[in-house]
Amino acid sequence: MLIQGEIISQSYWDSVAEEVNERLQECSQIALAELAAQLHVGSELVASVLEPRLGTMVKGRLEGGQLYTPAYVARVSAMVRGASRGITVPTNLSVLWSTLQQLLQEMEGATGVAVEGSFFQSLFNGLVKEGEVLGTLRAGVHWTPTVFAIAQKECVDSFFSQNSFISYDALQKLGISQPIQFLQSRYPEGIPLVTAFVHPSIIEMLDAAIEDAIERGSWLDSLSVLPTSFGAQDSSTILSLCPSVQSALKTNKALIMGDSYLFSSSFVKDVYDRVEKEMETLSHSGSSPVMLSEDSHPVKEAKAGQDLSKSSELLETGSEGGNSKRGSEKGSKKKKGKSSGTKSVSVEGDFENEDYIPAKSKKNQKKGKGTTSSQVADSRKGAKKESIKTQEDIVPSEEWLMQKLAILVPDFEEQGIDDPQTIFKHLADYLRPMLVNYWKERRKALFTENVEKMKRLLDNLQRKLDESFLNMQLYEKALDLFEDDQSTSVTLHRHLLRTFASSIADMLLHNLDVHNKLKNGIQAEDSQNSESISLSPGERTAIAKSFSGSQSKRALAVVEALEGKRVETFMTALRDLAEESGLLLKMLDKKLERALLHSYRKDLTSQVSAETDPVSLLPKVVSLLYIQVHNRALQAPGRAISVAVTRLKDKLDASAYKILTDFQTATVTLLALMSAATGDEQDCSADRILSKRELLESQMPALKALVLGSSQA
Repeated sequence: MLIQGEIISQSYWDSVAEEVNERLQECSQIALAELAAQLHVGSELVASVLEPRLGTMVKGRLEGGQLYTPAYVARVSAMVRGASRGITVPTNLSVLWSTLQQLLQEMEGATGVAVEGSFFQSLFNGLVKEGEVLGTLRAGVHWTPTVFAIAQKECVDSFFSQNSFISYDALQKLGISQPIQFLQSRYPEGIPLVTAFVHPSIIEMLDAAIEDAIERGSWLDSLSVLPTSFGAQDSSTILSLCPSVQSALKTNKALIMGDSYLFSSSFVKDVYDRVEKEMETLSHSGSSPVMLSEDSHPVKEAKAGQDLSKSSELLETGSEGGNSKRGSEKGSKKKKGKSSGTKSVSVEGDFENEDYIPAKSKKNQKKGKGTTSSQVADSRKGAKKESIKTQEDIVPSEEWLMQKLAILVPDFEEQGIDDPQTIFKHLADYLRPMLVNYWKERRKALFTENVEKMKRLLDNLQRKLDESFLNMQLYEKALDLFEDDQSTSVTLHRHLLRTFASSIADMLLHNLDVHNKLKNGIQAEDSQNSESISLSPGERTAIAKSFSGSQSKRALAVVEALEGKRVETFMTALRDLAEESGLLLKMLDKKLERALLHSYRKDLTSQVSAETDPVSLLPKVVSLLYIQVHNRALQAPGRAISVAVTRLKDKLDASAYKILTDFQTATVTLLALMSAATGDEQDCSADRILSKRELLESQMPALKALVLGSSQA
């Protein structure tokens, strides 16, 4: 053999092998690198020389660059066998070999040679092949002992047989990385879910509970029947596999809401009927939690529902320029008018706060017919067009519906449901679209039914408003006579605002409120006697605030004006509200004023002629005198009668004025006596009252003669 220029015979290598063998037997292990250094040759050459002689001249085993004696190999093999058999859980063998290397170094001390991991692995593979170590080896280093696999399968089998289900998390904790494939291979009849694997008996159990709930017309949360570890997706999957659910869904006997809730159709229908009745109650009561809507102009909306156009004449009686045009001008400088019916006055003293209202003249409108709502709409065609907000219904809100369900269906909370709001949410989501359709159909039917009511209400309101507003303007003109007396002027303004203006405002607010309810599909009574309605300040404010947008602001302005000191402010606010609501207020012209004064004078004359009460006679006579003398329809409270009488001094002759003042003085005295009377039998005030009343009754013919003439008196 030629090596590095030298010829070496085989006998030399044989002697080297014998020396190596002797040394190996002494040391148990020798590194080839050490031998190569001693022989001044390469490790590869030493390995090539020794390999053919292993088992013959060299009693040992070559592994990983190391020579080992059979005894040493047997000892290490025993260590590997013992360590491997001691493993009961899946283990990475690299960690085990590191532990054995450390143990050998501690045993042999500094003289020992480090053992490579490949040596351990080679011995281990031999043990596995011979069946001395039982288990499964994956990727060369991942060892799973048979004892662990057996225990793993027994654990899974035990849990699954006892509970009919097992979660994937539990299998992963047992070291099964692919739980679904593992379980399907062992239990072909099982059903894989999202988080668990179940036996068909679980479905049978749930199916029985569902069938019972459907038969009883009840509901069921499948999660309450299933194991607690199941999630909503698991519940949904199992529900879809239940035969009773499949059959009930096909025949519409049940509904699934959310992932786990099943309701029988009869239960849902019962809940729907109860909520529907609740909405019906709210509709009748006019309450607004169910629906909020924005109001548009009543005349325009009524016209949208039905053609209201009918021919009739406007209230104007021939004045040039037309009153309707002036009525639509907010900036008119002309004094506004008044309404029919006089509030009678009493005299000073305790009677000064009492008011008298004679019958309203039935002839006030002979010279002009009432304006219908269709003509009002036609008269506004040339005016500035206002955008009408789109009516948007909020029917019924989810929060309102959930609150009602909690009251109407207390079963959920009584059964100890942790979060009943979740059930209410699912029910509300399902019921709300049906309730919306029901409410829309009902509103549509009610609106169709209410169109005629709305038309009739607006026609009546326009007619009453025309009459009242003209008379209001008529009474307002009489206030000009007292502008030089600030105190009396304020008293007269406030009296007119508290009496006749209040009745106009109450009539308008009430009718607009009824109209809005009818328009919104809420049943409301169309009061035919709206003129007799009297509202408190709080009721007026509440109605005004119930309107929407600018209509509410203008209505509040009317309410505030009633508490003010000037009639002009009220008239302006009233015109603004009427215009915003699509109504037209007529302005008083000369012809209408003459016609109304004539009718008012004729009515007062009839009342004075028929009056038998001396106290009630005085204010009527004073009002009639103001028509005769000043051509004005005066409305005065009791505290202003004396001033009104004083203002007639220069307009009457001395004898007539004396009759008037004597009667006024006697009336004040009578009222003072009546106020001071105690009702005691020993009190002689009753005689004085009777005497004073007889005196007044004796003077009544003379007082009537001042305005009627001696023949009529």
